[in-house]
Amino acid sequence: MDYREAFRANPDGKLKLEMLDPGFRDHGPAGLAKDEADSWRRKLGAQQALLYAERKHSVLVVLQAMDAAGKDGTISHVFSGLNPQGTTVTCFKQPTPIELSHDFLWRVHQHAPARGEIAVFNRSHYEDVLVARVHGLISKETWKARLAHIRAFEATLADSGTAILKFFLHISKEEQLARFGQRLEDPARNWKISGADYSERALWDDYMHTYGKVIGATSTPGAPWYVIPSDHKWFRDLAVMRILSDTIGDLGLSFPQPSADLAAIRRNYHAAEREQAQKTAA
Repeated sequence: MDYREAFRANPDGKLKLEMLDPGFRDHGPAGLAKDEADSWRRKLGAQQALLYAERKHSVLVVLQAMDAAGKDGTISHVFSGLNPQGTTVTCFKQPTPIELSHDFLWRVHQHAPARGEIAVFNRSHYEDVLVARVHGLISKETWKARLAHIRAFEATLADSGTAILKFFLHISKEEQLARFGQRLEDPARNWKISGADYSERALWDDYMHTYGKVIGATSTPGAPWYVIPSDHKWFRDLAVMRILSDTIGDLGLSFPQPSADLAAIRRNYHAAEREQAQKTAA
């Protein structure tokens, strides 16, 4: 199965998330996919080395989801094989007073990846057209204007050589509740519990409707959205890895030619090697 084809949201299409199965998987038990996931993780590490060395392209990964869908887990499992030197992760929380005094994209643009880098947004500029819209903090006119600004912003990044991949981690309401229960039972995860968990859950249908509208309006050829079935954590991670690796593979990366005179460097090296050997023998 081509995961990019299977999970890509149609550009400018109308998306109904309730028609998509968050429990989908095309593998057997999780254990059977472990070796495949390890292979894709190693491949991503090798691709990042090419990306970092060539410095012609960058990659932006956007993760959006309802609470407990696994944004943190995806980052931990998918990107664990990458060199931290060429990777950044930014979590966009509630805007600060300073951020609110600027346009809504101001705090985002400065975290866009430089050439050679992979940047991961754990939540993103989409919070300003999702949470703000569901809670009635912006008008429909402002919402539409922001969607247009987002499309233009992402087009600018794409035109500058940034490959953009946006993942909506699609979890069922039943699975979310089960994971909330696991947080309650596990002291190591109690810190993740928020008083807003259940108040936001009560707005589930509003969020699904708004996500569908937003994803449909902003999934473009240069910045596609992928709706990833996420009830099974292992399949979620595997799907994201495969889509990310296939996208980077399309960039045609290669190691750059050395700028130094290798013949001269080799002569100097061998001369130093002989000198060292003579000193050791003496």
